[in-house]
Amino acid sequence: MPLAVLHSEAEWTARFGRPARPAVVTVGNFDGVHLGHQRILRRVQELARQTGRASAVLTFYPHPWRVLRPSEAPPLLMTLDQRLAAIETIGVDAALVLRFDAELANVTAEDFVRRFLVDTIGAQAVLVGGNFRFGHRQQGDVKLLADLGTRCGFEVEIVPPVIADGIVVSSTAIRNAVREGRVEDARRLLGRPFALEGEIRTGTGQGRKLVVPTLNLATEQEALPNTGVYATEAIVQEKTYRAATNVGVRPTFDGTRVTIESHLFDFGEDLTTGKMEVRFWARLRDEQKFSGPDALRRQVLKDIEAAKEYFAIPQ
Repeated sequence: MPLAVLHSEAEWTARFGRPARPAVVTVGNFDGVHLGHQRILRRVQELARQTGRASAVLTFYPHPWRVLRPSEAPPLLMTLDQRLAAIETIGVDAALVLRFDAELANVTAEDFVRRFLVDTIGAQAVLVGGNFRFGHRQQGDVKLLADLGTRCGFEVEIVPPVIADGIVVSSTAIRNAVREGRVEDARRLLGRPFALEGEIRTGTGQGRKLVVPTLNLATEQEALPNTGVYATEAIVQEKTYRAATNVGVRPTFDGTRVTIESHLFDFGEDLTTGKMEVRFWARLRDEQKFSGPDALRRQVLKDIEAAKEYFAIPQ
């Protein structure tokens, strides 16, 4: 069944009643829905199935730091729609998306648990990571959650983190890898390639005319790979194409705005609109400024061959 997405206590109650059907719940931002998140979500879904309860996620929009510490708010790996789509693939029944604002930020830890987890969702079990914090000024921790569980009648399960290549999988580690262009490291922590989604937009036409034809991606995602050329896959019109993608300012043409341009292999259509997803598999080189279009074209042709060679080796 599709994920039921509700945006308030009233919507949840209208959908599931009060008292709601007993549920197994997890709480968090889930930016990236990485391997650590996936472990928690699968455990929620597994425990719900075993006990005949509903499985549920409580998440927030915008990211709490946008309200609490806007100057320190991280660039997000996913839009809200992408997060919910990734959660849906795991089979969770429902998500309560709370708008994070000053009012919610002031809710005490105990009131947060009683109001949202117990009274609204009907939590019978709450699963979180060991560093989970909640409530006003993040005063709640897993110890307080367990104490509240005893008082309010729900179980608490602490799910251990995932360790990949000696690194604790986290959204922060993935953001760092993406920002530095280490997309292969990001792929290991996500359990899939880092991807950008958005709309095809018309470019300047210089690439098609002087170098090779490309599709230009406009995305609302905030975390972008470091400038450079990558071996990628592009999903267009529900078909997947291998590709070489440049993320950068096009210095050969004295550009100043970051663009995402993909040359799709074995693709002959001249699209100017539509949805596209670009999945980043490997970094090929840094972005460079060349003496002119001819020199750039020679390098781009080498990049295309390098990307084809990369994909020729089983990943």
